[in-house]
Amino acid sequence: CSQTQTDPTEACTDVLCCVIFVIVILGYIALGTVAWIHGDPRKVVYPTDSHGQFCGQQGTPNANKAILFYFNILQCANPAVLINLQCPTTQLCVSKCPDRFSTYLDMQYNYRYNKSYWEYYRQFCKPGFDNPRKSVAHVLRDEDCPSMIVPSRPFLQRCFPDFITRNGTLTVANKTDFKDGLGKTRSVIDLRDAANGITSLLDAKEVGMKIFEDYASSWYWILIGLVITMVVSLAFILLLRFTAGVLLWLIIFGVIAVVGYGIWHCYWEFSTLRGKPHSDGDVTISDIGFQMDFRVYLQLSQTWLILMISLSVIEATIIVILIFLRRRVRIAIALLEEGSRAIGYIMSTLFYPIITFVLLAICIAYWAVIAVFLVSSGDAVYKVMSTQDKCMYANLTCDPETFSQTNVTTVCPGSQCTFAFYGGESLYHHYIFVLQLCNLLVFLWLVNFTIALGQCTLAGAFASYYWALKKPQDIPSCPLFSSFSRAVRYHTGSLAFGSLILALVQMFRIVLEYLDHKLKGAHNAFARFLICCLKCCFWCLEHFIKFMNRNAYIMMAIYGKSFCTSAKDAFFLLMRNVVRVAVLDKVTDFLLFLGKVLISGSVGVLAFFFFTRKIPVIQEEVPSLNYYWVPLLTVIFGSYLIAHGFFNVYAMCVDTLFLCFCEDLERNDGSPLKPFYMSPQLHRILRREQGSKLYAAS
Repeated sequence: CSQTQTDPTEACTDVLCCVIFVIVILGYIALGTVAWIHGDPRKVVYPTDSHGQFCGQQGTPNANKAILFYFNILQCANPAVLINLQCPTTQLCVSKCPDRFSTYLDMQYNYRYNKSYWEYYRQFCKPGFDNPRKSVAHVLRDEDCPSMIVPSRPFLQRCFPDFITRNGTLTVANKTDFKDGLGKTRSVIDLRDAANGITSLLDAKEVGMKIFEDYASSWYWILIGLVITMVVSLAFILLLRFTAGVLLWLIIFGVIAVVGYGIWHCYWEFSTLRGKPHSDGDVTISDIGFQMDFRVYLQLSQTWLILMISLSVIEATIIVILIFLRRRVRIAIALLEEGSRAIGYIMSTLFYPIITFVLLAICIAYWAVIAVFLVSSGDAVYKVMSTQDKCMYANLTCDPETFSQTNVTTVCPGSQCTFAFYGGESLYHHYIFVLQLCNLLVFLWLVNFTIALGQCTLAGAFASYYWALKKPQDIPSCPLFSSFSRAVRYHTGSLAFGSLILALVQMFRIVLEYLDHKLKGAHNAFARFLICCLKCCFWCLEHFIKFMNRNAYIMMAIYGKSFCTSAKDAFFLLMRNVVRVAVLDKVTDFLLFLGKVLISGSVGVLAFFFFTRKIPVIQEEVPSLNYYWVPLLTVIFGSYLIAHGFFNVYAMCVDTLFLCFCEDLERNDGSPLKPFYMSPQLHRILRREQGSKLYAAS
């Protein structure tokens, strides 16, 4: 499959798994079609009234009524019940929320003098009802109109009381009490208790709006920061092509210096805050709790002490690793130099992550669309909602057309036949949960297959470089495209096989996380301990399978064998070189990690000085922000992902060259008949290492 000295024959591998994979993809398309036929995403977007009709949906009588109104919000005592649209009161679509206190009795009294009172009140009554003289008892019995309305504002397309705190007192429209339309005077506290949790939701919405505003005003600068990261990462890779050794040592000492400066700065801030009289030096983080403004924490000495200790541990760990692995660092740098030359000859590999990103975006989008359509499948299901705790008919299915003819309201006064959710009694509706699990499993399979395809493609391209005896003359033309074609044409089944194993383990981990979430409130200590042990074991298993799959794909790209054969060959090759694997491979990963941290950290520091207006030259260009950490964290996280994309190609190159290097040592001895395929520089360092071992042994 690749240009090796063994010249393997090209043949399809793991054909059975390839056939199964194609069948699963066709089934996945069929699942999407069925979900598209039965589902309706509008059920997720638009709120629904008591009859299952959408509020605000175009082409319906509710087209201009996009807000949901609750007849008696006092009955919505549980916020979870309220948000889930299972409040035991009539729900109606309206065009706007009420802006005043009023009762049906007040409306009837004022209607005799001014007809406009009814015109306003009727918009919160059922459509078609136009009898303002109907008695209150009959109106409430027939659920024609609400007994009262309170000033409200729309939130999540639903009318909630407009709470305002004035001088520490909770009010609604400057009032602390109101009439409930049933002859009682109620306190605003009752509304707050009924809509408990809504205030926090409103606060969350306010924070969300501020974050959105920050993104809207700073997206241009965020994009500039990410472009700078891309340019720096690309320049960094190109510099490694010519000055890999010097640059990597600069990275090592640069990270040590940056972390050291961080330790000194934290100590200086800690000492300054502790030395100030009447400062917040003695206040702890637990005293102030969670604050959206992170600058509050920077005024605490405890924050700087925690940062100083954390950075000191990181600094000590880096130095100890470098001291004990200094010889392996030289070999790792030689491998990275070789990887730089390989990438220099095959520059197209740096842009392959774009293909992986596009394929992953397609997988994620398709999975999300199917999940939404499955959730919104089915017909409207109505259930009995009662304000009484011991109602025997509570949560039973009902028919709103015939509900008034039953004795449910007699046995459970105040009960309502309210829309609950969308579902059905067909075989399809009974297995929607199973279909969601299948959707998740196939999604994980496709995501892992996409990643595996990228790893195998890059491995084949870099292997063709290593096994070229005369570089770059013997490197085949278009090595990346050739490797991609071989992977898709001959190894789809093998890649699908390895991806399926990993997907099953990940699926089991998700199930364990779900069980652990359900058992958090349980008192069964043994069950929680067992779940914790299983989670730990499967976490280790997942990372081991990822490691083995990665090396199996490399061997597959080199020799073109099946997944199991490639995994076995890779395992035994790694075991025969276990010392190099345990040290050398991890040292290269560590050095690449330092490079990613250095790039993302440097761009993050630059973004910090910019968004906190500490760069005088462009201080006036900084947008006004509510939370400066919003664009800052976005730049840091995005920069790390971009750097990770570039360095991941580098890591795959090093891993491929490492396995080829081990295979080269076992198959060749450097003689004219069996020459080494490794570069002279790598061979020279290897001989130096072997010579030091022989000297130490003697």
